Amino acid sequence: MATDRSRRSFLKKSIGAASLSLMGPQALVSVLHADSFEHVTGRIEPMPPGTVRLSAGIFKEQQEINARYLDSLTVDRLLHTFRLTAGITTTATPYKGWEDPSCELRGHFTGGHFLSAAALAAATQGNDELKNRGNDLVAGMAACQKKIGTGYLSAFPNEEFERLVQGKPVWAPFYTYHKIMAGLLDMVVLTGNTDALKVAEGMADWVGDFFWPIGAEQRMRMLRTEYGGMNEALVNLAALTKKDKYIGIAHLFEQPSFLDPLAARHDELEGLHANTHVPKIIGAARMYEVTGDRRYREIAEYFLEEVTAARNYVIGNTSVDEFWRTPPGQLQGTLAWKNAECCVAYNLMKLERHVFGWTGDARWMDAYERALFNCRLGTQNADGLKQYFFPLAAGYWRAYNSPEESFWCCTGTGAEEFAKFADTIYFRRGSDVYVNQFLASTLDWKDEGLTIEQATQFPSEQGTTLKIKASGPAARAIHIRIPGWTTKSAEVKINGQRLDAMSNPGSYLAIRKVWREGDTISVTLPMTLRQEPLAGDEGVNAVLYGPLAFAANLGAGPTDVPSTVIHSGDTSPKNLPGPDPLPEPAASAGASPAEWIEAESGLDLRFTASSKGAKYDLIPMYQIHDQRYALYWQMQNKKA
Repeated sequence: MATDRSRRSFLKKSIGAASLSLMGPQALVSVLHADSFEHVTGRIEPMPPGTVRLSAGIFKEQQEINARYLDSLTVDRLLHTFRLTAGITTTATPYKGWEDPSCELRGHFTGGHFLSAAALAAATQGNDELKNRGNDLVAGMAACQKKIGTGYLSAFPNEEFERLVQGKPVWAPFYTYHKIMAGLLDMVVLTGNTDALKVAEGMADWVGDFFWPIGAEQRMRMLRTEYGGMNEALVNLAALTKKDKYIGIAHLFEQPSFLDPLAARHDELEGLHANTHVPKIIGAARMYEVTGDRRYREIAEYFLEEVTAARNYVIGNTSVDEFWRTPPGQLQGTLAWKNAECCVAYNLMKLERHVFGWTGDARWMDAYERALFNCRLGTQNADGLKQYFFPLAAGYWRAYNSPEESFWCCTGTGAEEFAKFADTIYFRRGSDVYVNQFLASTLDWKDEGLTIEQATQFPSEQGTTLKIKASGPAARAIHIRIPGWTTKSAEVKINGQRLDAMSNPGSYLAIRKVWREGDTISVTLPMTLRQEPLAGDEGVNAVLYGPLAFAANLGAGPTDVPSTVIHSGDTSPKNLPGPDPLPEPAASAGASPAEWIEAESGLDLRFTASSKGAKYDLIPMYQIHDQRYALYWQMQNKKA
């Protein structure tokens, strides 16, 4: 590693003296003492890639549907616009929508999300076909980078970056650049592709060369244009290569105007584009983990607390027409078609994993579970197509991208999400295991000689069973999440014997013992109906049962509704009708859910809700497919 003096020389050359003062002393210290990568030790971390496999059930079914969709995409077509940019002959048929050769975001899916999804499928499913396709794509991209000769790699020429320098209109060149780098790094970490690391380093070095001559004031203007998680990708690269220059380049993507209010615990998010800013916080989270600077942790924790408490809907996601349009805690009147861009849930869940790893706080795995079941599961149709917006006004329905004509950002994050369902079920700290999510799966932790088979039909089954296989008796703690939504009747049995001690809902139960082959843990987690108001409007409520948001099935509706598949880069159907009025429960003021909702089948998660002049079937939101639906109800006692 370089000395402090040489590091300062590097920083002055790469960032500029004005930028050093703008970064502030704490950020500077983080760069100058970056010798110890992954500085924060003792975290609760995800199990290593490949140690967890899903078992039969809805998540595995959805994972396989996604893999089939990814398998339908060909490498030559994915590489087409990269080769055009590099001056390499190509006769492939280009994909359309946001991957069209004229679109300024081209390459974000074909070179980024696809690589990440293929790497995840390889690691979590053992999908060698997608792994090989990812390797072929990396090789093709490396050839394009070599032909260009500067380290630059994208599906569009660097003229887009020159427009960014000049302040001319351009969509989001660094956003796409980040996605490509992130895909390459996933191929490195999840599949061991070392060529991908060389390509990513070349890309990062080009970024340093690009930004070094640019002063701080001009750079801050440029960073008003969405740049995705460039800081996260660069910090991840620094951690992989142990090269502190990438920490310095990552700092070039920090915006004091955004981070400083969060560090002071001030919510100044109103008016900001949601999915532009969540990745910046993920980058801050990684900066904390790699450098140990607690200011980044404080920023990330406050941001996550604020968004989930004051800006989220019942499904565990946020945003109106992609933005935070209102003051915190004031979501009244915001239910619409263009709610809850799906990318935002993907990024919030990534952030929740980080913060849980630092704190061990069960509420972040509760929040993850809510988004997983209500805002991720169900947003893919039987052909592997994905949603963009998540409509929350009454009377709307799901709509999906087309197979080859859309390629939205949410197509990409969805392809990743449905490939990585297994990555958050189990975490570890030392030899301890954390059971975070109740998904049918097997953990095969060969390094510890431990296998855990989780057998469950959750959420139809109100609990789970863990079967232990061990190479020999071993003392360890198995921590089981006791969700905040369960009741005090929750219980845990070891080998059929009920434990006398039990953790409160919203915490983890740590079971410490010598575990032997054949031990079982049976977990019972009773669910109850409850209502949750829309932030800022107690007269508008949603219904939940356990972690599940329930929707009223409003039926198929008129036959002339716009299609559920959107055959273009547009993110909403054309000629949308207005929303329906919110349904009203047939209940008196202050009525509990039990007074207007009847259980039809607990196993099938079916309820019936009485409304004025009608009855509605209530079903979990993730089971809504082509129906019109309503997630919120207008309570009679307090009208909006």
